[in-house]
Amino acid sequence: MITLHHCVSARSFRPLWMLEEIGVAYELKMMPFPPRALARPYLEINPLGTVPAMFDGTVRMTESSAICQYLAARFSPGKLDVGIDEPAFGAYLNYLHFGEATLTFPQTLVLRYLHFETGERRQPQVAHDYGKWFLARLRTLEPLLSEQAFLCADRFTAADVSVGYALLLARHLGLDQQFTPSVRAYWERLQARPAYRRAMVAQNGAAISQGVPTIASPDIRPE
Repeated sequence: MITLHHCVSARSFRPLWMLEEIGVAYELKMMPFPPRALARPYLEINPLGTVPAMFDGTVRMTESSAICQYLAARFSPGKLDVGIDEPAFGAYLNYLHFGEATLTFPQTLVLRYLHFETGERRQPQVAHDYGKWFLARLRTLEPLLSEQAFLCADRFTAADVSVGYALLLARHLGLDQQFTPSVRAYWERLQARPAYRRAMVAQNGAAISQGVPTIASPDIRPE
């Protein structure tokens, strides 16, 4: 069985959502955030102290977008995966990594300098600038999403999970109020997916049962 180490609404939500889309059995191990500070024994599992950490037999992975690619290729070829022989293969890989490298990265700096740092280390101007950086890059999806429901291959894929997490993080940061119309409609489509909602319920239920603090979200409700 696949084991996923996860913190509520962290990057590890990507593989959790993927697992629910695919429908394979998994064990969800919840930790407080950040685990490197609040769950020190986890460093024996992942010395980086970050989530996700996923184990599938002898396979060990710690990069959320790479895990999405792995799960799609192994368990959902031709559906959540895009094959090398499909015309959209390049676009698929590009958007799969766009979600992390281009969209999530600047938001982590907003998190750090507006929410995690204290006192003189807090830098509201830095957070503001990186929030604008994120929104400017997100706007590049507006023309594409005004013409199609998903990012590539005429279907929902792991690339949508990768970008979708960046939109979830943007909502937590209050940046979703500045989404352009087609991006907003796309985000609403993603949130309506049954697997997305199951993932939300799963992380909340696991956090409560494992004694990990969580903040209730309007998305955390049964289908």
